[in-house]
Amino acid sequence: MGRNVDISIVVPVYNEEENVEAVYAAISSALQDMRCSYEIVMIDDGSSDGSFGVLTRLAAHDANLKVIRFRRNFGQTAAMSAGFDHAKGDVIIPMDGDLQNDPADIPRLMEKIHEGFDVVSGWRRDRKDTFVSRKIPSLIANALISRQTGVHLHDYGCTLKAYRREVLDGINLYGEMHRFVPALASQFGAKVTELPVNHFPRLHGVSKYGISRTLRVILDLMTVKFLMAYSTKPIQLFGKWGVYTILAGCLTGAMTLYMKLFEHFSMNRNPLLILTAFLLFMGVQFIVLGLLGELNARTYFESQGKPIYTVKDRINID
Repeated sequence: MGRNVDISIVVPVYNEEENVEAVYAAISSALQDMRCSYEIVMIDDGSSDGSFGVLTRLAAHDANLKVIRFRRNFGQTAAMSAGFDHAKGDVIIPMDGDLQNDPADIPRLMEKIHEGFDVVSGWRRDRKDTFVSRKIPSLIANALISRQTGVHLHDYGCTLKAYRREVLDGINLYGEMHRFVPALASQFGAKVTELPVNHFPRLHGVSKYGISRTLRVILDLMTVKFLMAYSTKPIQLFGKWGVYTILAGCLTGAMTLYMKLFEHFSMNRNPLLILTAFLLFMGVQFIVLGLLGELNARTYFESQGKPIYTVKDRINID
């Protein structure tokens, strides 16, 4: 697919019939003032209301508006992934479809891109959401993600971000992984920064997310941490714990023998004997798991021709 526009705006939509027209109008107004080539890619994530009808009507009068419709609700990450796959822009900017992000921030994001950054993450410093169900889980999640990934951002959950096209080309999204794109991009050497952006209270419709989402974010964080640190060397994680576990098993085994030989304690009644067998078995399992992970990693990279590195520039090389 040829890429021949400057900016692609990607907007996932799920049951936002009351908001989509206003979102489209605000984005169009902001982009027209910038005097650049653009497209708006809106993804109907299996809405059960009239969202798709509104999008169809708008797209009939504006060739810059592209609409994708899912057969059912696949979630925000899948919607963003579809938008990224179909976008033609050199810079891709995802936004929420509920009027809480401000399209007027797009020029400011682009200024940071032009300064040389590859990822500009929005920061809802004055967030207009409920404190208990939205702000507190967000604070906890952002602290955990920043600590575990080493990419310190105040607001991973803010949808409004700007990405250079090449940053997204090597990233596949699953689960709730769209919020981790800045951390994953940083792994490949992307320059990441953040920018305070406006945030408005929701005027129409209801939020699709609550405190239950925090658990899913934590589970995905474990995946991201593993991918960033051990995706090409799983034996170093599982093998390390395998060795530690076997050493612990040897220690408890030595204690069991000592108690039998010098304290005349029956081995049949000694729970350390069971613990020794368990630790040795688990140690072997960890090492085998690491070896299987190594095989899978090699199969993944070699079968798809994926390199384990990324190149930023080439000189005198075809």
